[in-house]
Amino acid sequence: MAIGRSPQSSSQTPDQGAARRPSRARGIPEATVARLPLYLRALTALSERSVPTVSSEELAAAAGVNSAKLRKDFSYLGSYGTRGVGYDVEYLVYQISRELGLTQDWPVVIVGIGNLGHALANYGGFASRGFRVAALLDADPNVVGSTAAGLPVRHMDELESIVESQHVSIGVITTPPGAAQQVCDRLVEAGVTSILNFAPTVLTVPDGVDVRKVDLSIELQILAFHEQRKAGEEPDRTESVLDRAPGPVRAAAAKLRRAAAGSGKARAETTAKDQAEQVKGKPAKGGEGDLSAVMPA
Repeated sequence: MAIGRSPQSSSQTPDQGAARRPSRARGIPEATVARLPLYLRALTALSERSVPTVSSEELAAAAGVNSAKLRKDFSYLGSYGTRGVGYDVEYLVYQISRELGLTQDWPVVIVGIGNLGHALANYGGFASRGFRVAALLDADPNVVGSTAAGLPVRHMDELESIVESQHVSIGVITTPPGAAQQVCDRLVEAGVTSILNFAPTVLTVPDGVDVRKVDLSIELQILAFHEQRKAGEEPDRTESVLDRAPGPVRAAAAKLRRAAAGSGKARAETTAKDQAEQVKGKPAKGGEGDLSAVMPA
């Protein structure tokens, strides 16, 4: 990705709108940070087509947001565009790239070189966006020594030395869920402070460590929900969610149902006994049934 020209070479200087620029101490909201890569992707496409300027409406449509939100987001960068002209594409590419830290090289380690690890190692978008795969790591002796994307797969025992020598601060976890937390702990202990987790599990990290989770199965399930609604289909109300649950969950639910049924049977027997005693003129036990006499028929 072309980072774009420096602010000095742009017709829009970095001090334009400085009076309205929010203080750095206030920071940028997380929701805005999450949208910056969307803007950058749209702007990069415009830059590759040599489009010099873009309006907020056009850029918002390309990024999939509304224009008012886009203008608010850009105000945190100190960029307000020019009335009647719009935003300078190259300058915005530079601004957002700088804000996201993409004007420098970020070495990354990928741990867990299975199918997904291989795919990520071969992903060409890392290098073009400021990320360099510094090392591939795995604990499986059958995998260690193989290559992916021209890099050798090294043993996990080398993790600490690689993080230190390559100045790695970002780790990518693509291991099975059972190994993810242990790998995470080792990455953190080695000095990694940002983790991208592809394992379908929740990681526990100390303060100061950022984790971003990517769960493809969850995204597919959400899409399945929307597809069902678009097709006008309703879930089968006769089928319980538990009927589709894993075996251990169904077994536990069945045990609870049996316990509840036993309790209900006991309550029914007690109620029947109380009613019989009321007919005989005896006071029933408990609550409002403690009457000394029964009204005659």
